Amino acid sequence: QVRLVESGGGLVQAGGSLRLSCAASRRTFSGNAMGWFRQAPGKEREFVAAISWSGDNTFHADSVKGRFTISRDNAKSTVYLQMNRLKPEDTAVYYCASRDGESWRGIYEYWGQGTQVTVSS
Repeated sequence: QVRLVESGGGLVQAGGSLRLSCAASRRTFSGNAMGWFRQAPGKEREFVAAISWSGDNTFHADSVKGRFTISRDNAKSTVYLQMNRLKPEDTAVYYCASRDGESWRGIYEYWGQGTQVTVSS
């Protein structure tokens, strides 16, 4: 079963924090690298952060580096995105994604439905 379910989005003031969670089915989590992407209105989807299956390797886009942190709990089949010092330009629908294999580099085959994050100024 392929399943990725995001949660934790919402409305927050600039400078605030949110933590997104993505609960995955075993098929889409075990042995897979995980990533977060986002899409703002009128813009293309962009990469935010990714983490290898082991959790040893992470990568964050320059636009979020130092403010966002991706992590995973393999026992819970869940990946997280801690977002601090949020800015209005972080407003977007955030998507969780999974790809087969250890490495976070490459095409992501499985996608969640997304969760809305809105940052007010």
